[in-house]
Amino acid sequence: MSSEAAPDRPERPGGTAPHVVVADVGAPLLGGVERHHLERVRRLRAGDDVSVTDGRGSWRWCRFGPDLVPDGDVVVDPAPAPAITVAFALVKGERPELVVQKLTELGVDRIIPFLAERSVVRWDPAKADKNLVRLRRVALEASMQSRRTWVPEVAEVTSFPAVCSLRGAAAADPGGGPPRLDRPTLLIGPEGGWSPAEQASLPPRVGLGPAVLRAETAAITGAAVLCALRSGLVAET
Repeated sequence: MSSEAAPDRPERPGGTAPHVVVADVGAPLLGGVERHHLERVRRLRAGDDVSVTDGRGSWRWCRFGPDLVPDGDVVVDPAPAPAITVAFALVKGERPELVVQKLTELGVDRIIPFLAERSVVRWDPAKADKNLVRLRRVALEASMQSRRTWVPEVAEVTSFPAVCSLRGAAAADPGGGPPRLDRPTLLIGPEGGWSPAEQASLPPRVGLGPAVLRAETAAITGAAVLCALRSGLVAET
């Protein structure tokens, strides 16, 4: 193993080198799906760079081949702070996958689908389990695509009271103030909006602009603002 970076290798996962999640960066092994993707889709050759992560902050460079060959020291990234959570009311069709994909790419740390009174979508237990597996796979793939070293948690579907009780919660609602990092947990209501009963028990409200947004657009917009604030890309007002 070499501790010196290749001259054309970026300091962090990125560039054209693929990024994969493995169980152990100390002894990285590729799963069948990831190996097929790298060999058949990316068409990697022996010796090509691959960055690997355990999804819990640790990562390193490797060389591709019949086995992954470590070619750099293990680096441990601290967990992002504050942790950003987005809880969104279930939406129809494939839009939950879109929400999870984009929130992951933006840097959200915890994603929580929940049922609101006006939620059109209702998953029975069997469908909820199946969809949860799919959403977690979406988050994993989006983490690899966006070169994340911390894979976000995708929680089981929960209830409106449960997300309201989350620490640092704020609810997206017209007329609220701008999102702030002292309220890093954002609740996004359903297409039909919060019910009167929910309105009465909402945590502090934040606004996402003057336009009426679809639920998935609101989730992505709110996440983008919070992640930009955390990274210092924009400043709190």
